[in-house]
Amino acid sequence: MTNPASLWATTFINELYRAGLRHICISPGSRSTPLSLACAAHPKLKHSIHLDERSAAFFALGYALESGHPAALLCTSGTAAAEYFPAIIEASQSEIPMLVLTADRPHELRHSGANQTMDQVKLYGDHVRWSVDAPLPENDPPERTIRYLRALADRARAISLGQNGLPGPVHINFPFRKPLEPSGASPPNSAFLEFWGEVRWTEGAQTRIHNASRAPQAHFLEDVAKRIQAHPKGVIVAGPRCPKGNFASALSKLSAQTGYPILADSLSGLRFGDHINTGTILAGYGAALRSPLLASAQPELILRFGVMPVSQPLSDFLENLPDTVPQIGVSEHGFWSDPTYKLSELFVADPLLFVEGLSGLLSDDVESGKWAETWKSAEQRVWDVLNTTPNFEGKIVVDALKNVPAESRIFVANSLPIRHVDEWMPPSEKPLRLYASRGVSGIDGTISTALGVAAASDAPTLLVTGDLSFFHDQNGLQTLSPSALSGISPKEGKKKLLPPSGGGGRLKITILLINNGGGGIFHRLPVAEHEPPFEEMFITPHEFDFSHIARFYGLNYELVNAKNAAEKVADAMNAPKSCILELRTDSAEGEEIRRAILKKIIAEIE
Repeated sequence: MTNPASLWATTFINELYRAGLRHICISPGSRSTPLSLACAAHPKLKHSIHLDERSAAFFALGYALESGHPAALLCTSGTAAAEYFPAIIEASQSEIPMLVLTADRPHELRHSGANQTMDQVKLYGDHVRWSVDAPLPENDPPERTIRYLRALADRARAISLGQNGLPGPVHINFPFRKPLEPSGASPPNSAFLEFWGEVRWTEGAQTRIHNASRAPQAHFLEDVAKRIQAHPKGVIVAGPRCPKGNFASALSKLSAQTGYPILADSLSGLRFGDHINTGTILAGYGAALRSPLLASAQPELILRFGVMPVSQPLSDFLENLPDTVPQIGVSEHGFWSDPTYKLSELFVADPLLFVEGLSGLLSDDVESGKWAETWKSAEQRVWDVLNTTPNFEGKIVVDALKNVPAESRIFVANSLPIRHVDEWMPPSEKPLRLYASRGVSGIDGTISTALGVAAASDAPTLLVTGDLSFFHDQNGLQTLSPSALSGISPKEGKKKLLPPSGGGGRLKITILLINNGGGGIFHRLPVAEHEPPFEEMFITPHEFDFSHIARFYGLNYELVNAKNAAEKVADAMNAPKSCILELRTDSAEGEEIRRAILKKIIAEIE
């Protein structure tokens, strides 16, 4: 009989597939051998190889961002597991499902001084939704133990999707004794077949766990509908992480029914698509709210969906409203996202059902009136001013985004890129999906997360990143190599893993790299006035030549400029090979132009 580790690993991995897992990110290691071989033996489960565990974890994050389903992570024991931590924190804060499988030494080697051994039990603390130290494999396990192992897989995936509340990461720690490999010439799944017989790999899960929608109660909806009818001057705030699917269309219809303008965050999913022709979708509020006219506007009611917006002026506007203005939030899982503590009510309900139920209680003949026209007029002034100003970093970026193909996936790095897009990207009928890691807003894992998004979609994918974010995760480019994602390995004829993308081709991405010579975002902060330490301690200037990185990883590379960046991005996204387009800018000059634009907008909005 083969070793029990093979039975343990193959039973668990196969059950994960039956429960719905479709992709696993593997970092090579010894102690995780049973689980790695179980993945290799599975005829349906797709997997990718990541030499850098930190990059692997962010790849899984991006995969779940796009697909809505968790990918699994697999690594060996020791510090490899610690490398997952930054992405786990982001997944936890952003309610992104993720399964973390760590191999471990057996119990007798823990706290013994054994090599590559540390305490991995509950390693990630409160940043995971559930943490389990799995039992050691047994030579002759009772049937109940095998049923437990299968239920553990079913429960882990369901909890990551929010069975117990918030979606997020789940950690299963697997201790294994040697031998780790199947005995002799036995195939990796031989112990599994010995125990179970010839079972189908794809039959249903042992325990199917269903997450029911949280439908809002009728009397709550009736109460909110009455208040809307009594208060025609209202605003809808659509922050990041609004639901996908029909939510944008439903919320746009509610805007048309109420006359309430929607302040649509760039990450809300509301800025792009034909639903913008139904309601009043606004995106220029980040600049417009700086004007005295809108800053002093007094809405009578605020409806809030998603989490806190990227825009600081919008956050300030919500915080500065008097307490007599009700601010009503809707959250599917009850996630608290109100650092200003201005919410007067929070409904824990499915946002789509809430909006559709509310819409059914309101008439369709509401006139937008002077209130909505004030907001729309201010919005138009923003775009009029922007269109007549010289090029600067933010304008170049959004012009490039306007030129991407319909249905593109766009991942935007933190610091300046997401602020450029949020502040200056207008609504568009073109359907696009925009992503960013705003849970803890780090610059780590940017490339890998964008590649995870690309892996879960057949659509063209663009990464917009700054130089420091790019440098921080350049190891993530390894995932583009043939040995990680192609159907055949470099050794001709040797079968390798299938690509994770549904299109059947090699993973591909276009990267717009904004090289402004360091931490350009710090020019926006008061510390910029404190020179000489400012440049050394905050800007951290560099002289990296990114063309060498492109060549090292086998990517196309081109240096673009303000005049041709948009055209080059469109060409690269339609080309078959991944490409880095480097745009060199002066962040200090760009900030001066931006401030002049804001000053002009404030003067124009009267």
